Amino acid sequence: MINALLSGVTGLKAHQAMLDVAGNNLSNVNTSGFKASRITFASLLSETLQEASAATDNLGGTNPLQIGNGVKVASVDRDTTQGSLINTGNSLDMAIEGSGQFVLHDGEKEVYTRVGAFSVDSNYYLVDPGTGYRVQRIGSTGVSEGFQGLTDTGIRIPYDVALAAKETSRVTYGGNLSADESDPTRHIMTSGIQYTKNQSVINDAARVDELDQTTGLDTADVIRVSGYLRDGTKIQSGGNDYVEIALHNGSNYKTISDILTEINAVYRDPNPPNTQWSEAKLINGEIRLEETAAGYTKTDTHLTYVPNAGGTFELPSFLKILSAGGETTKQTNVEVFDSQGNAHVISASFVKQNASNEWDLVLTTISGEGVKLEDRRIEGLQFLPDGSYGGLDAGMGDEATFRLYFPNDLSSQKTIQFDFGDVGEFDGLTQFGGSSTAAANSQDGYGAGWLSSLSVGRGGVVTGVFTNGIRRDIAALKIATFRNAAGLKDIGNGYFVASANSGDAVPNKALEGGAGVVHGGSLEKSNVEIAGEFVNLIQAQNGFQANARTISVTNDVLRELSRLIR
Repeated sequence: MINALLSGVTGLKAHQAMLDVAGNNLSNVNTSGFKASRITFASLLSETLQEASAATDNLGGTNPLQIGNGVKVASVDRDTTQGSLINTGNSLDMAIEGSGQFVLHDGEKEVYTRVGAFSVDSNYYLVDPGTGYRVQRIGSTGVSEGFQGLTDTGIRIPYDVALAAKETSRVTYGGNLSADESDPTRHIMTSGIQYTKNQSVINDAARVDELDQTTGLDTADVIRVSGYLRDGTKIQSGGNDYVEIALHNGSNYKTISDILTEINAVYRDPNPPNTQWSEAKLINGEIRLEETAAGYTKTDTHLTYVPNAGGTFELPSFLKILSAGGETTKQTNVEVFDSQGNAHVISASFVKQNASNEWDLVLTTISGEGVKLEDRRIEGLQFLPDGSYGGLDAGMGDEATFRLYFPNDLSSQKTIQFDFGDVGEFDGLTQFGGSSTAAANSQDGYGAGWLSSLSVGRGGVVTGVFTNGIRRDIAALKIATFRNAAGLKDIGNGYFVASANSGDAVPNKALEGGAGVVHGGSLEKSNVEIAGEFVNLIQAQNGFQANARTISVTNDVLRELSRLIR
């Protein structure tokens, strides 16, 4: 009888534990990342009344006579199967699909969790907002950019760190240059400076010393005219690559008309019939140089003031091209950046040469006060008979670059490389019949920017989008995997630590070493199955009632036995 009572008690305890497990599962049905548990039972060691006997020639064998002593809880196992994912729209919410745990640090040790509801604290660290534990990173992502510290394993979200500007070094072009279009254009250049006298726009009768744009002129001052003539030869005089125009004629300072006359002499073909290639004029106070004939030209002009005694004469660092001369042209624009992140718009025209299948790219203007041009023409862009890009004409000896000086660093020449595609391919510029569509596709520079938004990729990389439109990887989440994830020890708050049977944590990136996929803007729901837990409750209730009945019946029998002596 005592065994029956004891067995009933063990049954009550076991089924009470079953109720506890089911109750805990149901209480966490809406806990993010929660993993349900299940309970299993095993019988206790039985009392042996008689050992088994072996069969003989005359008698059969007998089984052992044993009476059980009840039940015990054999195990409480955690169900590590995947919970469903829900979209939260919060970029700092994360969920793992597959194996692995997020790794956090509590200030002393690492802890592990499937709950990815993170936020940024006052020190810009990515943390669990409920505990302040810092989310851990792996690898060197974000270190070189200064987003992460070299030895700090926490993830900093760099709202306080500017993404430094990057100077443009390469521009990529694509599109078509018309093979059959013919619309010759006339080359027109202008100083871009409107000259005035007493704040009024001048006419060409004004003397240079009367201009508001000159001070302290000396009778020995000169203007140097340099550049290229229409046929591509350098402007030269007396063995120098320039022609000098004196500002004083021995009696008085020259007028603008005098200066223009001498500039015109520079641009006259010295061979018969001595054609005037370009004409210098004053239009609305600006010095303008216009080709007399339309079509392809290499004309380029630089005007440089050479003072004798410290005077000033405001002249442009380069003349702007209002219209580039070619058999046909295609104007393009692209924004580039200097080392301080200042934007400059380069306007450049593709101009078709007289030779078929060859073009030049001419820089017509660039925005920004004080920009100086060293080289503004890329000569000899060739195309193959099938319309694919053929590279630069080696005979012209040019490079696919513009050389210039930005005003923030006039001591350092900058070279911008232009990429027109691979030779023999159609991945850049092409030359087919029809209209010209050539345009700049991309450039590699940008201004400084500040972090504006975040996202998390499948590989667990936190990526930031900055105010300058640039995307940069900020950090890679550390994902821990275990040989036996069900063996982790629960320490509350959704956290786990390794146990003797879980194995040590193996650090990985998402999608590596067996780690699963990270979904940004999502959370993993509890994997508790409510219907199944209700069934477990019913089974636990039935088992508890049956064991209670065993105790009740045994008690009745013992009471009846005690009455026999009355």
